[in-house]
Amino acid sequence: MKREINILTKLEKDLSLKELQIKSLLTITQAINDNVSSEGLFNMYRSFLSWEMGIDKMILIIKGDEKWFSASFINVDEKTHNDLIEQCQPFKRLHTVKDEDHKQLQLFDIIIPVFHKKNAIAYALIGGIKDKEDIYNKIQFITTITNIIAVAIENKRLFRKQIKQERLNKEMELAKEFQEALIPKQSFKTSSYEINTYYKPHYNIGGDYIDYIKFSEHRFAVVIADISGKGVAAALLMSNFQAMLQSLIFQYRDLETFVFALNQSVHRITRSDKFITFFIAEINTQTMEMHYINAGHFPPLLLNNGKIEELKKGSTVIGAFEKLPFLNEGKVKLSKDSLLFCFTDGLVDVQNENEEFFEEERLKSFIIENEKMDAKSFNNKIISTLEVFKGNREYVDDIALLTTKIF
Repeated sequence: MKREINILTKLEKDLSLKELQIKSLLTITQAINDNVSSEGLFNMYRSFLSWEMGIDKMILIIKGDEKWFSASFINVDEKTHNDLIEQCQPFKRLHTVKDEDHKQLQLFDIIIPVFHKKNAIAYALIGGIKDKEDIYNKIQFITTITNIIAVAIENKRLFRKQIKQERLNKEMELAKEFQEALIPKQSFKTSSYEINTYYKPHYNIGGDYIDYIKFSEHRFAVVIADISGKGVAAALLMSNFQAMLQSLIFQYRDLETFVFALNQSVHRITRSDKFITFFIAEINTQTMEMHYINAGHFPPLLLNNGKIEELKKGSTVIGAFEKLPFLNEGKVKLSKDSLLFCFTDGLVDVQNENEEFFEEERLKSFIIENEKMDAKSFNNKIISTLEVFKGNREYVDDIALLTTKIF
């Protein structure tokens, strides 16, 4: 009779524990479905282990976006949290703490690792289980609850990351559209000159800039620039740069004063954190004169009177200094059928499979061989030549081309 009573008592106790476990499981599942905050789920986890499972010591370590952190704990010194994270990472499955384990792990009885798609996302360290009866069942249930909580938190993290990425993608797409609107796409052709541009960003948004400004029927300017950095920040700086350039260029009669003013305007925005390599050429097809300033940009190439000249005169980069340390304006008398080829350094940084660069000498030879082409055909051919040259190698930077032909 006594034996039967003991069996009945045990069955009642087991049933009560099962009911408690089911109730806890339903409560936590409902909380997850109700999108309870991460902090709320951690509090529920701590309360469940402490009050319902009789756990005296616990710490739950969760993987965050950038690093691991202790999300919930009971009677564990916060000073040891970082060390515990490091000690847990070798474990791939449920581990009973042994005498040979690290001394900081000796405070606990078991370590529960949680993996999601072969990646560790959480570790629970459990110690001080007061009621040792049916301990295997309790550990199994604690493991189940730990997995549910950890996966729910991981899903929240991944969802936040997805939302953030989608928002970034939208911002990048808007910035790309905005940037494309700033760069002239079509050719410009009159009876005395022709201009054609080409732009290939390395990523969706680049840091190169091309422009064309018409003053009169025979007087115009071409501009090419390379803004340090990439992405949205470069696109925003480019838009500001274009606005400043378009505003200032009509205020000053000479290029030197214009470039001084442009540098000051850019420096007020960047405070030397970013800089811009910049080249501008003002061409008059009546006088057949070209004035130019090269502010730290890769020297454009001018085919004039059958010879190629590198256009180097100018100054240092725009925006790096509050006041440019020096500034020289270049002047060239143009001949009929002159060709001005401006480009960013992404062109000459291209390498082939033998690790040879598409260097300046290749460009000079190309210009001489194709000087009779119209500007658009010239740019198209240099890009097709570049594709053949690089083979399977990838582009390493943005590429911008601006070709001007004088008739």
